[in-house]
Amino acid sequence: MPRASEGDSEPGATTAAQARVDILPSADHYLAMPLFVPVIAAVVVLAFVLVVIGSASARRKPKAGMRGRKLHQKDRSQVVKEANRRLASNPKDGDALQAIGEILWAEQDWERVLRTYEALCEVSAGHPEMDEFTANLRYGIACLRLSRFDDAYKGLAVARTFNQESFEVNFNLGYLEFQKKQYERAAALLKQASQENSEHGLCWRYLGHSYVKLKAFKEALMALRKAVDLDPEDKESIFAMAECYYESGNLDQALKIFTHLRADPQLGPQAALFAGTVHLNQHLTDKAIQDFEIGLKHPDIKVETVAELKYRLAAAYLKCQEIGKAVSCFAEVLTLIPNYKDVASLLSKYRELNSNRNLQTYLMGATSDYVTLCRKIVLNFFPKAKVKITDISVSKNDFADILAEIETSKWQDVVLFRFIRSSSAVGELMVRDFHARVKDLKAGKGLCLSGGTYSEEAKKFVEARLIDLIEKPMLMALLNTIDSRARSPVVDQD
Repeated sequence: MPRASEGDSEPGATTAAQARVDILPSADHYLAMPLFVPVIAAVVVLAFVLVVIGSASARRKPKAGMRGRKLHQKDRSQVVKEANRRLASNPKDGDALQAIGEILWAEQDWERVLRTYEALCEVSAGHPEMDEFTANLRYGIACLRLSRFDDAYKGLAVARTFNQESFEVNFNLGYLEFQKKQYERAAALLKQASQENSEHGLCWRYLGHSYVKLKAFKEALMALRKAVDLDPEDKESIFAMAECYYESGNLDQALKIFTHLRADPQLGPQAALFAGTVHLNQHLTDKAIQDFEIGLKHPDIKVETVAELKYRLAAAYLKCQEIGKAVSCFAEVLTLIPNYKDVASLLSKYRELNSNRNLQTYLMGATSDYVTLCRKIVLNFFPKAKVKITDISVSKNDFADILAEIETSKWQDVVLFRFIRSSSAVGELMVRDFHARVKDLKAGKGLCLSGGTYSEEAKKFVEARLIDLIEKPMLMALLNTIDSRARSPVVDQD
């Protein structure tokens, strides 16, 4: 199309060139604009592009051990299927492991829980976006349920580094310390756990038993009472309470519980043993015998418990002067456990006593019978002598002193007899006391008789003194001949 000339234009008309000139800014306008506006716009655009590219790259290439796309399916089979698919391509897919772990934890499939959370512990290490605390906690509890105590301890100890206030961590670690007999550590952990959950019966139970092992009986009683309040059927804690009362000297309360527990199938033998011991110490011998016999009636008792029950039953029989029954008990103990305590020596001693009525009376008889026996020995000690007993004194049933005037065809003198009720060695102090007594009574001679022996110091002390020490063999000879003597000596007694 031909261009129109400038002369052809109509008046008042505007050409295209003029129009373009009118809409473009002038040079002065460019000089007036701020120079930094385009720079800011460019920076913003560049930053946006970088963010978009980084996000896309992160979605496309997840790092090993990092959590990938979350599993949102609610159906168990779908979750398991998707998780297994992702684990097949990436065994360290944290999100998939956690999804599987949650399902197994809810189902308490402990073997698979252990394997899953063991893998999670490795994957989560060093990745703060993952729950390393829960992974180690559940791994530790799974190991505990499977009796892998060392592994359980390691897992729980790591979990505690992330959270020292967790009840589950402190309780389970405290339980493990209790099983390892580290009672101080157990008590510290369980005490903290009880402060975090005051209604957990097992926590109070193991805390109380830890204190018992530490002999902190006051603290133990407080914890055990709480445990029994929460679980009245916890017989072991009830028994431990009785032990605390016993060790604290509250025997009435202890006896009440032990007596109540005598019939329990598991704790009955031990409860009967404690009850009988308390009664024996209180000189209630008949009740003690009843306790021990109840304890022995239980089936399937530990050999050590049977031996101790029979040992203490024998001691009770001895207090009742039933030596034959005591000898039978001692013999039964030796058949169960040879060399148990001092049973062998006791059996030998009391077998002899059981076969010699006079020796039995001398060592164990009532005071009146014992004094009568001693008088017979004095009357028969010097053959064909005229004997006048002038004084008899008994000291706390430990020994008896008899002063007598002896007259024979060849000599006459005042003799002091001391009869010591012992089958063990007599020391120098007793002999010195006897010598002082001889001097006080102005006796010409002293005769000290014992059912046992004398120490070397005692024998040296009497070497230059008018005191004769008579040991068991000669005493036995005297006791064996007392009743066979037919003569009737002349006796005067004040």
